Amino acid sequence: MASALHYSKGLDDVAVGRSAISWVGGSTGELVYRGFDVRDLVPGVPYESVVHLLLYGDPPASDPATGVVEALRAHRTVAPAVEQVVDALPPDLPPLEALRTILSALGDGSYAYPPTEEQGFRLIAQTPVLLARHVRRSRGLAPIPPEDRWSHAANYLYMITGEAPSPDRVRALEGYLDLLADHGMNASTFALRVAISTQSDLVSAATAALATLKGPVHGGAPSRVSEMLDAIGRPDRADAWIGERLARREVLYGFGHRAYKAEDPRGLVLHEIARSVARPDRLALAEAVERSALAALRQARPNARLFTNVEYYSAVVLEAIGLPPALFTPTFAVARTAGWAAHALEQARDNRLIRPEVEYVGPAKGRVWPRPLPGR
Repeated sequence: MASALHYSKGLDDVAVGRSAISWVGGSTGELVYRGFDVRDLVPGVPYESVVHLLLYGDPPASDPATGVVEALRAHRTVAPAVEQVVDALPPDLPPLEALRTILSALGDGSYAYPPTEEQGFRLIAQTPVLLARHVRRSRGLAPIPPEDRWSHAANYLYMITGEAPSPDRVRALEGYLDLLADHGMNASTFALRVAISTQSDLVSAATAALATLKGPVHGGAPSRVSEMLDAIGRPDRADAWIGERLARREVLYGFGHRAYKAEDPRGLVLHEIARSVARPDRLALAEAVERSALAALRQARPNARLFTNVEYYSAVVLEAIGLPPALFTPTFAVARTAGWAAHALEQARDNRLIRPEVEYVGPAKGRVWPRPLPGR
C-alpha cells in the first residue's frame, strides 16, 4: 500500500531521540563519553569515575569518585529473598541464562517508574555480586560475600575466584569495564529505552536489554573469538583455517561493526591492555589471526571497510584475567549497567512512548473471507 513513511530496515540513519551521554563516531573511529574521548580515559580512570561521568555529566572531584564508591559499596548487600532465587537456579545453568533470571529477581516492587539514581546504583552494584554468587555455586563452591576494601572491578574478581586479585588483572578489567560502559544507541540500550518509554521500571528495562545483548551480533561474540583461536591453535595455521571458513561463507567473529567504518577505538585500547596481561603465546596467536583475517576479508570484499571490532581483543583480555568464555557476555552486561542506568534516567526526564511505524506490504484492503461468518 502507498505510504509516505521513510523506510529504513534496521533504522539505519534514523535518529529516535537526542542524548548527551555518548557519541559514536562511526566514520572517524571515535567513542566519546560526555565530551571525553575514551582513549583519553582508558587506561587510568576508575570504573566508579566513569559511572559518575555517565550519570552526572561531569568528571568527579576525585578519582575514584567518592560518592559513587560509597553508593556502590552500600548497595552490594542483596536481599535474602533474591539470594534464595539465585541459589535455586540449577548449578549447570549458563551464567548468561542465570543473569537474566537474576535481573528479574531484583524486581521486588521497589523499582518503580520513574527510575532514580539510587535504583541505578543498586543495579550496577548488585549485578556482579549476584552473578558471582551463581558462578561460585556452579563450581561447587560456597558464595563469598562482597568486601568494602575492594573496588567495583576488584570485588567482582574476588567474589568469583576467592582470591585477592592481582593489580594488573584489576587494571585490565577496569579498562574493559570503562570501554564497555556505554556505546550510544546500541541494540540493548535501545531496548531499554523502549521499555522505559512505556513507563516500565528499571529492572524490567534492564532485563529486556540483557535479552538483546545475548545475541552474537551484539554482545555474544567474544566467546566465539576464543573458540576460533582455540580451533586455529597456532599462528602458522591461521591463513588456511580462515580461508576455509570464508570459502564456506561462514562468519569470522571479531571483525566488522555495524557502526564503525573505521577502526573501533575500544579494540585499539583493548589490544594495548592485552599486551600487558595476556600470555605471550596467546597474544601472538591473536595477532597472527587478526592479520590473516583482515587480509583475507579485504581481498574477498575490497570495497568493504572492515576492521577488528571490540569483541576480538575483549576475548583476549577477559581470558587473561581468568574469566571463562561463558562469563564474557555477562561481564559485558556488568560493564553496560552504567550506561543502561544513565539512559534510563535520561529517557525518563523527557519521556515519550517509542512507537515507530512499519511499512505494510501485505494484500490491499478489500479481501473477502471465503466462508460466511457466524451470525451473518
